[in-house]
Amino acid sequence: MDPHLLRSYVTVARHASFSQAARELGYTQSAVSQHIAALEQDLGAPLLTRRPVAPTPAGERLLEHAGPLLLRLDAARADVVRLAAAPRHGLTLATTPTALGSAVLGALPPAGVTLRVLPRAEVPAAVATGTADLGLVDGLAAPSDPLRLTDVAPLTTHGVAEEPVSVLLPAGHPLAGRPGLRLGDLCDARWLDAPDAALPLAQLRAATGGGAFRPALRYEGTDVRTLTALTVAGHGLTLLPRAAATGVPGTVAVPLTAPRLVHRTEVLHGGSPGGAAAELVRRLLGAG
Repeated sequence: MDPHLLRSYVTVARHASFSQAARELGYTQSAVSQHIAALEQDLGAPLLTRRPVAPTPAGERLLEHAGPLLLRLDAARADVVRLAAAPRHGLTLATTPTALGSAVLGALPPAGVTLRVLPRAEVPAAVATGTADLGLVDGLAAPSDPLRLTDVAPLTTHGVAEEPVSVLLPAGHPLAGRPGLRLGDLCDARWLDAPDAALPLAQLRAATGGGAFRPALRYEGTDVRTLTALTVAGHGLTLLPRAAATGVPGTVAVPLTAPRLVHRTEVLHGGSPGGAAAELVRRLLGAG
């Protein structure tokens, strides 16, 4: 399967338009049409209806495979280029917002760093494809257990920090006076669904064996301050690392006592990092 044809197909399906896909890819519309026809001939199945432009059932199945396949190709290219390239000055660090704890911030060099705050799922891909030198990801885990990351490419991970987690509640919430809270007792509470700014509800469900944790409001952003403001306004509870949850005006951070979980942060890289990236990894491992 020709990856150029596959990339054209994914772009047409995303835009639902041959002309818009041609503009993005830098081809003529006729060339894109020929790409799709060639891919359909190769696979022996129609992939798109033309009016309207939409994936067929076979095309939908191909889309499920296409993203990981193209990402792997981009990662392979970036890995080879990384080996052949001269060491770069400066450092690009892709990170989730709640991975930037005090241990990480204290290890950053004083100059030459570009921070890219991304949704969790995008951090490994940024490192794999070479748009970031290093990545920082975080999540819930049992103490000393590694995070379960999507396998996008051969990446090396190191645990750099673990800290307790707290439930963030409005100051007037009935549970605000508790010394600790059990996650299983909060399955039916009103929760904020903020997968990229807080610890994702899917991880809470997994930790309790499938509790409800129904969202009262979904926040699709990476700004932790916006998230805590939503909690203050009573739109729902959220689970955060202790440092991020403590000291927020108008809220109370109650420690999570069961199950025994921590907020874990890991650094990831491809190949053997050099220069500023290698130095930051060394500092992070020393700080952890």
